[in-house]
Amino acid sequence: QVQLVESGGGLVQAGGSLRLSCAASGRTFSSYAMGWFRQAPGKEREFVAAIRWKPDTPYFTHYADSAKGRFTISRDNAKNTMYLQMNNLKPEDTAVYSCAARGDFALAAVQRTGEYDYWGQGTQVTVSS
Repeated sequence: QVQLVESGGGLVQAGGSLRLSCAASGRTFSSYAMGWFRQAPGKEREFVAAIRWKPDTPYFTHYADSAKGRFTISRDNAKNTMYLQMNNLKPEDTAVYSCAARGDFALAAVQRTGEYDYWGQGTQVTVSS
């Protein structure tokens, strides 16, 4: 019912920046939660950031400790697109980044993968030393 497509990944030098996009299509929701997760080879999938919104409220954003101060999550409702601006990238940021969504403002825990109903296929981010 909802399709998510990530884009914007690539190869950058340490200290560089990338902006990831997650375009949603299909059914839209007036209330939602969306998140970014990443997974490096041999590691578990890791929460990066999330954003929640419902009518007549501001956006609520959440960040993993590793992302605070470097990454910014945002949403353009008119384009049904979520973004992750990543600055000061480090080699340890190298991973496949996936976006996820749920048509609900309230989640028990935004960092849990099981809270989300829809997932994209991911985009590769590689940060060289």
